[in-house]
Amino acid sequence: MVDIATRVHNHNWKIDPIVRSLIDTDFYKLLMCQSIFRNRPGTTVTFSLINRSTNLRLADLIDEGELREQLDHVRSLSLRRGESTWLRGNTFYGKRQMFRPDFMEWFEGMRLPDYHLEKRDGQYELTFQGNWPEVMLWEIPALSVLMELRSRAVTAKQGKFELQVLYARGMTRLWEKIERLRIIEGLRIADFGTRRRHSYLWQDWCVQAMQEGLGAKFTGTSNCRIAMQRDIEAIGTNAHELPMVYSALAESDAELAQAPYKVLADWQEEHDGNLRIMLPDTYGTAGFLQRAPDWLASWTGIRIDSGDPATGAETAIKWWRERGEDPTQKLVIFSDGLDVDKIIELHRQFYGRVKVSFGWGTMLTNDFRGLAEGDGLAPFSLVCKAVSANGRPTVKLSDNPNKAMGPKDQIDRYKRVFGVGQQVAQKVVV
Repeated sequence: MVDIATRVHNHNWKIDPIVRSLIDTDFYKLLMCQSIFRNRPGTTVTFSLINRSTNLRLADLIDEGELREQLDHVRSLSLRRGESTWLRGNTFYGKRQMFRPDFMEWFEGMRLPDYHLEKRDGQYELTFQGNWPEVMLWEIPALSVLMELRSRAVTAKQGKFELQVLYARGMTRLWEKIERLRIIEGLRIADFGTRRRHSYLWQDWCVQAMQEGLGAKFTGTSNCRIAMQRDIEAIGTNAHELPMVYSALAESDAELAQAPYKVLADWQEEHDGNLRIMLPDTYGTAGFLQRAPDWLASWTGIRIDSGDPATGAETAIKWWRERGEDPTQKLVIFSDGLDVDKIIELHRQFYGRVKVSFGWGTMLTNDFRGLAEGDGLAPFSLVCKAVSANGRPTVKLSDNPNKAMGPKDQIDRYKRVFGVGQQVAQKVVV
């Protein structure tokens, strides 16, 4: 097993880069990329870094030169032969050749496009612009680089013994969480922690700990490279990016209202089974389900990613019953801001009523709260989102208004079109 503390103490980016591979990314990015490559290849998008935790001044903490070196290294990466073989030949969600030959030929020759970086008021403004299938692949490596550079900056002055103690405490904390989870009957949980991990090495350690501690209850990881290396399932479906961009491209209010369903119609042409998972909260879960076409009721399940998770699940159960579907045969994936107490609570409330699954993110792969001086390693909320498509602004409303994004006039328009009423604000931690 890798001695993480020693590796951290001896960091040298040229031999220990943060992003080691183009498939050091979330599986759903590749699934969405193939769908976009097929359905919307000529779309021009802009992605932008957004630090929701504005009190953390990243540009004061992270050296710009080191950040550029890491981003430039990511641009030098290309798909390796073994990685291509794994993507072409592996079975994902019970399906062989998930990735089509034309997409794989494009991906094998792809390099990430350039970036624009500048400092402004203690924050980094980092943007990527260009063809949608290429630019979208910047999201996860960009977040991984910023998150790990922050970790390196905080631990840079720590000695060998201090680092050994830090990671011993972090390992103990995670193992105590695993011990609480391992006794839960019927638990199904996956690693969703790539985008806001402490580091690559730490995420890999967490996955191995979950494998050993939870056995079959641990269903896989969202990280493609770790899934390949550890011979476990790659987990993921789709994300808010798709309806946000489709909606921005709509030519009228009527087209806008149908855009989220057009996304899923395109998705249905490619995927079946457990890949048919709805993510309904981009413009409000309740309204999405009320207006949803009948064919969506037959989909496998739903992912709850904002707002109160129990409310979201109850809304879905009621909707399935009204559509003549058996909720006990439907999958509900909880994935927003989870830690052990919430996982236990939600599992107790919904196990047996639906098929319950959890995508455990930041509090799995980046929980060093209280373990560093000044709590300098506490997790924070950093995202990289599509902010425009073909020159038009994107909008996200969410079930939590504190996660909304977009120009105010467009947010007001989207609320009107999608019938979004009063919302309950919740604190955004991660």
